[in-house]
Amino acid sequence: MGARELTVRELNRALLARQGLLEPLAVDVVAAIEAIGAVQAQQWSAPPVALWSRVAGFDTAALHDALAGRQAVLGTLLRGTLHLASAREHAAYAAVAEQSGVTRWERSGTPLPASAVDAVRAAVGEFCADTPRSDARIAEFLDSWVAANPMVLPAAEVTWQQAHGWRPVRTTPDLVRVPAADQWAKAPKLSLAAPNPRGAPTRTAASTADADALIEVTRRHLRAFGPATVDDVACWTGARTPRVRAALEAQDDLLRATGPTGNVCYDLPDAPRPGADTPAPARFLAAFDSALLAYHPSSRERILPAAFKKAVYSAGNLRVLATFLVDGLVAGTWAASGGRRAAELILTPAADVGTPHRRELEAEGERLLAFLYPGATPTISWS
Repeated sequence: MGARELTVRELNRALLARQGLLEPLAVDVVAAIEAIGAVQAQQWSAPPVALWSRVAGFDTAALHDALAGRQAVLGTLLRGTLHLASAREHAAYAAVAEQSGVTRWERSGTPLPASAVDAVRAAVGEFCADTPRSDARIAEFLDSWVAANPMVLPAAEVTWQQAHGWRPVRTTPDLVRVPAADQWAKAPKLSLAAPNPRGAPTRTAASTADADALIEVTRRHLRAFGPATVDDVACWTGARTPRVRAALEAQDDLLRATGPTGNVCYDLPDAPRPGADTPAPARFLAAFDSALLAYHPSSRERILPAAFKKAVYSAGNLRVLATFLVDGLVAGTWAASGGRRAAELILTPAADVGTPHRRELEAEGERLLAFLYPGATPTISWS
C-alpha cells in the first residue's frame, strides 16, 4: 500500500486471502473464528458453512465442541445481531456493541441512572452464571427481583419490560446463547452469563476500557476484511463514524492508501495483500455471510457486483441469501436440500457462467453436499 489508488480487484484478493477463500486456513476452529472476524449467526445453519468454506478439514463437531467447552460463544454483539465469537475476543466486541447504544435495554423513555442499569445486569449475571436459564425463567426471575427491589427501576420501565417478557434485557451482550442438553446441532434456545463479563466499572475506567476496545475491534476488522475505510469499519461495528475515525487515526502503525471511491483505506502492516492476478477458486458462502456485510454499501463491490445486489439481498424479509463466487466475485445464489440418501444443490446464476466455471462450481458443490449430507447421492442443478 502507498500513495497510489487501490483497485477493486486488489481489495478483492486481500479480502479473499484473509477469509481463507484463496487458500483454506490451516488452523483450529477457534483461531479460524478470530481470523475471519465475528461470524454472522442469525441463521444457525450458516456458521458451519461459513467455516467449511474457509477452514481446511473443517468438522462441525469441532465447532460444537468449542461451543460446549465455552472456547467459542454465541450472542448478541455488533449491530445488535447474533454473532459467533471466540470467548477470549467476546469482551471487546461486547464493549463496542454496548457503547454503540444498540444493546440498550431501557424502553420507558426515561433515562435510567447507571446504578440501576448495573444493578439489573449484576442480578441477571448472577442468576445465569452457573446454570443455563430459559427466556421464561429469566423473565420470572426479573419479575421477582423488581418486586424485592421496588426502588431500582421506575414503574413505567417495569410495566413495559413485563409486557414484553424482559426481552431487551435478555438480548444484551451480557448473555450468550446455549441449547438444552448441549444439543448444538439445533438452534440454541437458552441463555447464560457471558464467559468474560465486564462487570460494572467506574465511568472513568469504562471510558478508558471502551476506547481500548474500539481500537482492538477496528484492528480485528482490518485483520479479517481490510484494507477498509472509516465508513466500512463503522458499518461493521455499529460504532459512530467520528469515534471510528479517531480510533483508526490514533494507530500510527496502520498503512494508508486511497481506495476506489477516493476515501482513505487503512490496513495492518503485516496483513496479506496478494496481487490482483492471483487466481481465485470457486467458493460457496453461507447465508448472511460476513464477507458481504463487513463494508459500507458503497464499498461492497470488492466482492458483490452492484448489478447483483437485488439477487442477493431479500428486502422483504431482510435476508442475505447464500451465494457462490466465481473469480472471487458473487456470481449467483445457491440452495441445498436432502437427507441420508439423496441431496440436491440448486445453483441460480446472476449472469452467464461459462462452462469451465460451471464445472469448477459443480465439483465444489459436490464437496459442499458431502459436508451437509454425508453419504447422500449428490445432484447439482442449475436454475
